[in-house]
Amino acid sequence: MDLLKTRHFSLDEASMRSGALAAMEAEPDLSTFENKSGLAEDMKFLASMPELCDVTFLVGDTREPVCAVKAVLASRSRVFQKILYQAPSPQRKKESAPRENKLRLFLKRSSEPLLNLQNAAQQPSSQQHQTLIIEEFEPDVFRQLIEYIHTGCVTLQPRTLLGVMNAADYYGLDELRRACAGFVQCCITVDTVLEFVDEHGNEVLNLGSFTLLPQHVVRLILARDELKADEFTKFQAALMWSKKYCDTNQNINLKDVIGNFLEYIQFHKIPANVLMREVHPLGLVPYSIIMNALAYQVGLTS
Repeated sequence: MDLLKTRHFSLDEASMRSGALAAMEAEPDLSTFENKSGLAEDMKFLASMPELCDVTFLVGDTREPVCAVKAVLASRSRVFQKILYQAPSPQRKKESAPRENKLRLFLKRSSEPLLNLQNAAQQPSSQQHQTLIIEEFEPDVFRQLIEYIHTGCVTLQPRTLLGVMNAADYYGLDELRRACAGFVQCCITVDTVLEFVDEHGNEVLNLGSFTLLPQHVVRLILARDELKADEFTKFQAALMWSKKYCDTNQNINLKDVIGNFLEYIQFHKIPANVLMREVHPLGLVPYSIIMNALAYQVGLTS
């Protein structure tokens, strides 16, 4: 009887202990404090102050300056790490010596500038302020990319969405690329996207991410009269999408896939020399379409 009582007491004690542990787990852990929003704001402020940054990107045709911190870029993107911290080649080191000598001769009467020059030459390249030119992306797109890298946050906008998605893919930021793709699927209307695509037709069709679109969306884009893109660019986009599709579906013939898009391309608007040099040798466009396009152009010139 005593043995039974002892066992009953032990069971109750174990239940009480497990209940206490569950209650402790349910309570918030006050020993850890996080202020992620505050950190994001501070990092955004850091990137907005040129004097606190050590790299400036001159972006787009207007060479608009966008500042950043190299260590942050390198830690978040392996592509930036290679761009910013790769060692200069020996050939470049040899070529820089004569220039340095000329500067020293020019500044020989002033000891202070010469001293500054020597100090700058002794500093590692990673500690010097760099200026790089970025021609692949528009300033608004690149600025959003830099903001995301520094803060982990960015407000996606329909106008720059495809550019940001392409930049994220280029610099190896997979999470941002997936976020852009999700935003397209959930929050952007078809009319909004098509309006942007129509206005930036050639640029959109040349994006690597164009191959990620579903086939019915590609056909919808290529069929639009409002699309501001030349016909050869449309053909190249259809070819690029078809090759990507065949890479993942190896039992499908490339000619059959691209055949779904040929009706949306006005081959008679592609110059004859381009038709014969770039399109016809591929063997993907029926001979009759090529000949009709050439005959149309001959009729216009006769």
